[in-house]
Amino acid sequence: MTMATRSLLIHCLETDAREVLRVEPPLLARNACLVHFATLNELRPRYEVLCDLLDEEERMRALRFRFHADRERFELGHGWMRELLAHYTGVPAKDITFVRGRFGKPTLTKKDLCFNLSDTKDAVALAVCSTMELGLDLETLDRSVDHEAVSAHYFTPEERTTIGKSEQPKSTFLELWTRKEAVLKASGVGIMDDLRSLRVNEPLNKLTIQHTEFMAMAAPEYHVRTWRTSSGHLISLATPRPLEQAMLFGA
Repeated sequence: MTMATRSLLIHCLETDAREVLRVEPPLLARNACLVHFATLNELRPRYEVLCDLLDEEERMRALRFRFHADRERFELGHGWMRELLAHYTGVPAKDITFVRGRFGKPTLTKKDLCFNLSDTKDAVALAVCSTMELGLDLETLDRSVDHEAVSAHYFTPEERTTIGKSEQPKSTFLELWTRKEAVLKASGVGIMDDLRSLRVNEPLNKLTIQHTEFMAMAAPEYHVRTWRTSSGHLISLATPRPLEQAMLFGA
């Protein structure tokens, strides 16, 4: 029996050093994406205010974290997410409600705004767009990871060659990792075992995919940009169409 497959294009811009803007964000234009980034140290002084915005489900999820650091990151990130979504939708932060897709990706009950949240051990980021689904992934360059072992299991031979030739192999590994995660999050699948079915090391990656859910949910193509911040973080953003504008703002 022949397994079903289909094509997928992934366009990747070269990683760009990007400063976090400390100004009021502009109005959200069509085909534009605004990304908000904050370290946990920036959010901690507002811990009680942000925790007070969480709904009952979020409070229960926070309690299930075994370690304090993970619980705190969840509470700060989700409280800040509600605050930002309230800014863009005009709905009070406590009144915002979500529905979850088949694999858990949250969307607003009133789907007039697309968003995606990501976190790493010391920071969180939220991307918003009014016209298309998107995926965001955030990593700290300070992350402890055996990039050789992980890439051997999850990356294509071409990607491993790119990492091996890099003067900063761990950084290159994390760039590719965040691109893969951003594409999967944009599709709504979130994560899948065979990350080797995604190749993201070239400006244009022509792929054939066969993962059943990914084939059903993924767009025909994705456009990915990756930013490196002065705080030592990588942010990858994936959208099914090219963006006319993408900007990065701080807390």
